[in-house]
This record gives sequence, structure tokens and C-alpha cells, in this order.
Amino acid sequence: MDDLERELRELAAWLEPERSPDVTGRVRARLAGPAPRRRWRYGLAAALAALLVVALPPGRAALADAVAALLRFSGVVVDTSSGTPSPGGTPSPLPGQRPVTLVEAQRQVRFPIRVPARLGAPERVLVADPDDTGGHRVASLLYRGGAVRLDAFDGSLDPVFHKRAAGADVTFTRVDGDFAIWVGGPHALAYVDRGGTVRVATARLSAATLIWQEGGVSYRLEGDLGRDEAIEIAGSLG
Repeated sequence: MDDLERELRELAAWLEPERSPDVTGRVRARLAGPAPRRRWRYGLAAALAALLVVALPPGRAALADAVAALLRFSGVVVDTSSGTPSPGGTPSPLPGQRPVTLVEAQRQVRFPIRVPARLGAPERVLVADPDDTGGHRVASLLYRGGAVRLDAFDGSLDPVFHKRAAGADVTFTRVDGDFAIWVGGPHALAYVDRGGTVRVATARLSAATLIWQEGGVSYRLEGDLGRDEAIEIAGSLG
């Protein structure tokens, strides 16, 4: 982590503050100050990687590619290293995915399932990727005929969903004061299973998405939503 911290300090000099003034200033202040504790370093790496995605000039694109793997923010990898692919065919469901009631879903995951007040009770509930004991890794709440989807999953830094967002509107924002990522354009989305394998068969073209983490749980809110509406929905989790 000492080598990583040194390299991130060097990369900070290439940030363009006019494109992300508030966040860039805060990250630079952190980099210029005393060495942070180990727990903060993971957040620092994610924050700077997010800034590199949206703030590096075109001539530094290779540098953004080099650090893209650091952005395992809320269990999601944002990859801008190539053009946005267009998955063909019908995607497979997530491993072990099945429909359940909301009450059943809460018994089958190891984290609290929170329902956004702005959307109300979900029309459908899915759980997916069970372990040997039957504990599922992902819970999905579907709304508006499936056009809006809220995925909740284990909030570790290991990647859960793999996102190729080149060309999309990828920006850094906040939900309830905490870091979040907004992907405003279509992008391909594939699932990364418990063993770290990318399930290409699950790849699908995803709509605009808000990604954030709260209380040890990670969330993806996807659908035909603007950024402000998505942030309001995220802030209404009960």
C-alpha cells in the first residue's frame, strides 16, 4: 500500500480541477497531508481512480486505464479501457437467481434489505448467487415493470458487478454525504461471481446507474432516471 500511495500522489498532479473542482480539492488536500490510516487508503484509491476516469485530459487516457482496476467502489469495477460493448443475444440470469417475496428475501441474505420510500413496495423481488449454506449474495427489487431495478449486495471491495462504461457519462457524486458514482449513459454490465470469474453470459446493456454504499451494503439503482431523481430515491432508503 505504501507504493500505491506514492504512485497516487504522483498521479494527483495531472488532475484537472476545473472539471471536478470540489472533489479534486479535497483529494489533493488528503494527498498533501499526513499519511492516512490503512482503512482510508482504500477509499483514497477509489476516490482518485474515480477522478482519473472523469478528470484526466485525453493525452492521459493510458493512465486512467492503468488505474481503472483500483476502482472497486462498492463492489463494482468501472472499466473505461475500451469502447462500450453491445452484448448480443439474451443474457442469462445471475447464478441461482429466483423470485421470492420480500419477507423471504430478507431471510435469505445476510444484510438488511431496505426499500426506498420514493418507490414503495417492489413489484418483484429476486435473490441470486447462494453459497453452500443457502445465503444469497444479491437481492434485487424491481419496479415499473422491471424498468427500474435496485440491486443490493455485500459491500466488500471485491468486484460484484463489472461495468464497461467507456463513452458513458461517468461522474462522481454523493448520496447522503457519502461517495457515489453516476453512470449516465448505456453501458454493458456483467456479473462477477464469488470466485472472481466474470460471467459473460449474464452481460446485458444497462441503463443509467447510480452506485453507492451505505451501512456495509452496496447498491446499484438502474433505470430510466435522471441523476437528481436517482439520488433522491437512494436517499429515501428506509
